[in-house]
Amino acid sequence: MKALYLTIALSPLIGAIIAGFFGKTQIVGRRGSHIATIAGVAISCVLSFYVLSRFIAGEMGDTQSMDLYVWLASGGIEFKVGFLVDQLTAVMMCVVTFVSLMVHIYTIGYMHDDPGYQRFFSYIALFTFAMLMLVMSNNFLQLFFGWEAVGLVSYLLIGFWFNRDSAIFANLKAFLVNRVGDFGFLLGIAAVLYYCGSLDYLVVFDKIAAVNASSTIVIIPGYEWSIATVIGILLFIGAMGKSAQVPLHVWLPDSMEGPTPISALIHAATMVTAGIFMVARMSPIYELSTTALGFILVIGAITAFFMGLIGIVQNDIKRVVAYSTLSQLGYMTVALGVSAYSVAIFHLMTHAFFKALLFLGAGSVIVAMHHEQDMRKMGGLRKYMPITYLTSLVGSLALIGLPPFSGFFSKDAIIDAVHHSDLPFSGVAYILVLGGVFVTAFYSFRMFFLVFHGKERMDEHTREHLHETPKVITIPLILLAIPSAFIGWFAIEPMLFGDYYGTAETAKQLAALRINETSGIHELGVLIHEDGVFGMVSHSLAHWPVWLALGGVLSAAYLYLIQPSLPGILKDKFKLIHMILDRKFGFDELYIKVFAGGSRKLGELLWKIGDVRIIDGLMVNGSARTINWLSTVVRHIQTGYLFHYAFSMIIGLVLLITLFVVL
Repeated sequence: MKALYLTIALSPLIGAIIAGFFGKTQIVGRRGSHIATIAGVAISCVLSFYVLSRFIAGEMGDTQSMDLYVWLASGGIEFKVGFLVDQLTAVMMCVVTFVSLMVHIYTIGYMHDDPGYQRFFSYIALFTFAMLMLVMSNNFLQLFFGWEAVGLVSYLLIGFWFNRDSAIFANLKAFLVNRVGDFGFLLGIAAVLYYCGSLDYLVVFDKIAAVNASSTIVIIPGYEWSIATVIGILLFIGAMGKSAQVPLHVWLPDSMEGPTPISALIHAATMVTAGIFMVARMSPIYELSTTALGFILVIGAITAFFMGLIGIVQNDIKRVVAYSTLSQLGYMTVALGVSAYSVAIFHLMTHAFFKALLFLGAGSVIVAMHHEQDMRKMGGLRKYMPITYLTSLVGSLALIGLPPFSGFFSKDAIIDAVHHSDLPFSGVAYILVLGGVFVTAFYSFRMFFLVFHGKERMDEHTREHLHETPKVITIPLILLAIPSAFIGWFAIEPMLFGDYYGTAETAKQLAALRINETSGIHELGVLIHEDGVFGMVSHSLAHWPVWLALGGVLSAAYLYLIQPSLPGILKDKFKLIHMILDRKFGFDELYIKVFAGGSRKLGELLWKIGDVRIIDGLMVNGSARTINWLSTVVRHIQTGYLFHYAFSMIIGLVLLITLFVVL
């Protein structure tokens, strides 16, 4: 099995090396670069589905943990490289490699004329390798390696067009914001090592309950915190950065400065899902702390609703999809907060397909529109781009959670889980996630109607050359539209309630793999078990989410198809609200003016007072001026006359005798 897992992990890396180091040679070239990287990811994808099929068939047991080698040994602690493969890992491997494969194929058409063609393929293959190392790791050391590697490659990809100032600012922003989250993440790993004496997942999961029961941490004098609470919150701070949760979300919309294929890969299957996966994997730690779970729940609910509101006022087609990613990540985080770990992973999986579809669909539109991204300059594209139109419709319906599309099953399960939770603030979270359903439907179909319906608003030159994009772009759209439409039907029962998707070998792992009874959606499991998925669809018609989604679609249709002048009137009438949403609740100003500006002011103060006046002015130049003055005074004593020196000696002798007598 080691050979199998090594092949899955290393195949994309080999492709990345070939494209990166030899892509400019005549032997490899552009064609060889995409063949090598696509072949590497395709091998990983096929083998990942093979591993998942064996888990489904019950041929793999619950958990396979293996060490490859010891990287470092210090103080009796071994830092290893190895794999932990279970049902959770297998699902993540399939999602990452399949979406990445579609993005690789799509990139052939999208980046066809770009001079950095080989470099781009090398980066996205390296991205896939980093994510596989993250999800397959069996210890915190390797997890941290994958965690930082996806951060590094995302930095390179967001700033891929490095001749654009906006791209450089965007990748720097992503890098700096994630350093804040990663600092908390690293502290959490250090706390795990300190209290558990190991970085191996299974060892930590075995020890954490006993450690938590016997020890506390005093951070603020007079207040004791449980070990699980501190570790859980610190690790989640890392997830807030990677998975773009408020207030560390500001980098994700700006990541749109990278080419569209990498936007799809970052938002659907790699970097932003790392935090969700990590919290699910660490569920044995989080189940020991309702405080940490409550913190996760509140952050997720705020992100799900308020980031969706910003999507309403965006006019850049990619930014609308980006804010939908922020909102949907909030839904996944909410599921984690109510212990519905399997539901979070289920939504992660369905979201990966329809979000990749929406991004690649947006990219198809951008290519056809000669790289125009402003939706106000589009309209009526459905007759020019029928395949992009139909696949984007599937993606939009899946995103808003209308049955029978895949997003319905996962999003409805999240809302049901929150509704039955008894955690503090779960009532408020339920209202926010319900409101998020309407908001999501509204901005999604606002985008859909502005792009594909209504009056044609593009210029005459663009209209004359409009046509469907090449097959190398449309085929990945079709292949992603199929699971976006149907994967929920087949996956909900086995992933949430099935026997094979049970806990890992150590029963203490509650695990990241099965719904916890406290989530309350066991009733949904009984319903599906008795009546099948049709029972869930009919059950949903008696509840709010489906009707709120329909309300959002109809509202968008009325405002942008029936009364297209009304949005402008509402914008003028509610200028303050529009300004707040357009300025993204002021988070950028807060960071730029308060934190960045305050840091610069503090640095300037330290420079002018501490460096210039105290160190240079007083200590360095001041001591030099003092010595100069003293030497000027002493210099007058050196006259060159013998009687002056004799007189000085007599005076000195008298003073010495006087001192001797006095003493």
